[in-house]
Parts: sequence; C-alpha cells; structure tokens
Amino acid sequence: MTNVIACIDGSSLSEYVTSASVWAAKQLSCPLILLHSLEKDESRTEEDLSGSIGFGSREHLLDELVELDAKRAKLALEHGKMILDNAKSYALQAGAKQVSQLQRHGDLVESLAELEEDTRLIVLGRLGDHHTMNAHTIGSHIERVARSQHRPILISIGEFTPPKNFMIAYDGREAADNAIARIAKSPLLLGLKCHLVMAGDDTPGRKEKLEAAQAMLEEEGFQVTASIQPGKIYPVLTQYRDDHNIDLMAMGAYAHSKVRQFFVGSNTSKMIIESNIPLLILR
Repeated sequence: MTNVIACIDGSSLSEYVTSASVWAAKQLSCPLILLHSLEKDESRTEEDLSGSIGFGSREHLLDELVELDAKRAKLALEHGKMILDNAKSYALQAGAKQVSQLQRHGDLVESLAELEEDTRLIVLGRLGDHHTMNAHTIGSHIERVARSQHRPILISIGEFTPPKNFMIAYDGREAADNAIARIAKSPLLLGLKCHLVMAGDDTPGRKEKLEAAQAMLEEEGFQVTASIQPGKIYPVLTQYRDDHNIDLMAMGAYAHSKVRQFFVGSNTSKMIIESNIPLLILR
C-alpha cells in the first residue's frame, strides 16, 4: 500500500480532488498517482452500431459509424491525457514530490480493484463529469467504490482546504476500535485536533470505551476532545460538525452496526449530500 490514487474525470471538481490528493500524499509521504478511466460506455462497439442501424441498411453506413466511433474514442483518449497533464502540472505546483499519470480503459471501480494492492488511499470528488455543480447531485461511482474497496477513501467536497481538525464517529465496537487504531498509527491526520464523538446514551460502559479510544489516540500524539452526545447518529454528527467548525469527518464502515448502515447503505447519499466538508471512509 504505497500510493495515493486521485480519480480525475475532468469535472469541475477535478482541481479540488487534485488538491486533496496532494495534501494526503504529503501527509503520508508517498507517491501520487493521477488516474483517469475511459468508461466503456464512452464509445460504442461495432456490434452496438450494427444492431442500431437495423435490417436492410447499407453497409457503408455501418463503416461510417464505426469510423466515427473510432474518432470519438481517439478524442476521448486525447482529452483524458490533457486532463491528466493539467492535473499533474497543478499537483507539482502545489508541492507534490512524486506524481505519475495513469489512463485506463474500463470502469473506474474495476481500475481501482486492479490497483488496490499498491493503494494506500483513494481520493474521489462528490460530483462526476456528467453532473452540474449541484449540491444535491452525487458522483455515480462513490457508493460503488465505497462498497467494493478495502482501502480508505477521501471524498473531496467542493474547494479543498487543508484541514486543521477532524471528527471521528465512534460506536465502541471492535471494528470501531480497529478503525481508531488505524487512524492512530497513520500520519494522515496526525497534527490535526481530533474530536471523538459517540452518539447515544451516556452509560458507564460506553464512557469507558470512549476513554480507551481517546487514550489510544493520545498515546500516538493526537490532541483529542471526546464526548458522548445524546441522539441519533445523523443529527448528532451534523450538529456537532457545525457547532465546532469541523474541517473533516472520518467514519468507519463498520459491519453490522448503525454506523455501517449509516455510511455504506441507504444513508450514504444523504450524508454526502448534506456534508460541506471532506469525508474519510475507513474500511
């Protein structure tokens, strides 16, 4: 797991994704790979074309359509290279030390799966290139990537500013403790003030778990403010985020817990839509 992978699609958020990935690469002291995927549906196959013109059509029409499709594919390839060149130039100007480009044919999720072994962090933007800049529109790949990947995913939302603090949603379960341990041992968020938040009832057992998680982070040099906030997960996290001017939210996709249902399930879209800060998903 050696690289930060920035998923660049040429949308209006690509610059922000690049900024976020440069920050992450600096924090992790690892190389940055700028990835652009040429989706399969961006160019039609000859079989698609032959089926679309129907019976009795002249053969030269098919030839012309195939030639046109080849030109479109070539233009898409050149456009993707231009996107990557611009992103690399921006990344180097922003202070990235090791930047490489990678252009793949096929689905983004498939491309990321092939790169997973050498991936340390994936950076995505909230909107995709087929969307307008609308806060209620979500990049089509985000949830699919979140479900399929086992690497941490940083979701850039709007213009990226290096965070000064972050919030962790914590539920006290074993998987949550594992996520805390991963954060504690990683340099990604080191140096940022940490807010450790547990939603729900303030019981002695839950308080003990929260204090243990806080101690784990503090042992690795984090400055931590820990609290149990009464209420349901979504309103608690969003209200705490706003009240404390949180710059980044970190959450684990925990199996068989409310947090997993909240983040990698039916509420994923709601969280991404409502958030005005970057999100870090820990798998």
